[in-house]
Amino acid sequence: MSRPTGRVLTLLELLQSGGTRTVAELADRLGVEGRTVRRYVGQLTDLDVPVESVRGRYGGYRLAPGYRLPPLMLSDDEALAVLLGLLLRRRAGLATAERTANETASAKIRRVLPRYLARRLDDLLEAVAFTERPGDFDTPDAAVLLTLADAVRHRRPVALRYTARDGRRGDRTLHAYGIVAHSGRWYVTGHDPGIGEDRTFRLDRIADARILPGSFEAPTGPGPAQRLLSGFATAGYRHEVTLRIHGTVEQIRARLPAGVAVLREDEPAADQDRAAERWRRVEVRAERLDWLPPALASLDRPFVVESPDELRRLIAEFADRLASYARQA
Repeated sequence: MSRPTGRVLTLLELLQSGGTRTVAELADRLGVEGRTVRRYVGQLTDLDVPVESVRGRYGGYRLAPGYRLPPLMLSDDEALAVLLGLLLRRRAGLATAERTANETASAKIRRVLPRYLARRLDDLLEAVAFTERPGDFDTPDAAVLLTLADAVRHRRPVALRYTARDGRRGDRTLHAYGIVAHSGRWYVTGHDPGIGEDRTFRLDRIADARILPGSFEAPTGPGPAQRLLSGFATAGYRHEVTLRIHGTVEQIRARLPAGVAVLREDEPAADQDRAAERWRRVEVRAERLDWLPPALASLDRPFVVESPDELRRLIAEFADRLASYARQA
């Protein structure tokens, strides 16, 4: 929403609060000049909003008696998009004033939503987890997302029509544990009773989701976000890399997060030990290796490549390129 449009809506909200508002007061509240206030009033009247001009010493503008905005009508997709956007903004870390505006906007929208849709959105907000501070995310299909949220909340099996990475389409049954937002995409993680294994599906590849009869027990152990990251880190890829890195857990995770690397038996549990610098075993699975040399260089910690030999060669070539650039300078 552009700033002028936002100010026009703010002007309408001020006038709806009742009474006569002077031009000076409105200009101060909107942060504009008096002539801009008059232009905004003209835009409201063009939209058939009955703004009355009151003359005299205490004159200004007011709404015609009895006028109210029509009820806010949002489709499922629109309500989902707005509330998800507000949720992501809240998770991104807002200043106090922005956080207050975010919460009041959410409350206003929720008050005018149909009860059934409000319940479904409550299910969604309880089912969603984030692996990191939210940034820009793709927009999921509202029907699929709300159906999965209902399945997670009430522990109901769900049938999925899914397109795999290789383009093959098929039907899957899932006991959904949770919905996870990760690296700009949305995922659902759960147990596939057909193969007896945990699975993760991308929401943008789900063409249809349908609740099935029955129920299942909630799993114990890690939450959906941690299950997703662990699944990514241990999934089958072209290359399996084993490293030993000297540093703290936080230093290593800064360049090799949980969705990329697994820290094995050397990783301590106590917070004070996590902050200690020591040699730690790190395992990485990747389709390509070319991103690892710059990642390890930016880590700026001593490391040893145990395998594969190809990574050692790429690191040596990367070091040679850096040295040649330094000589040219």
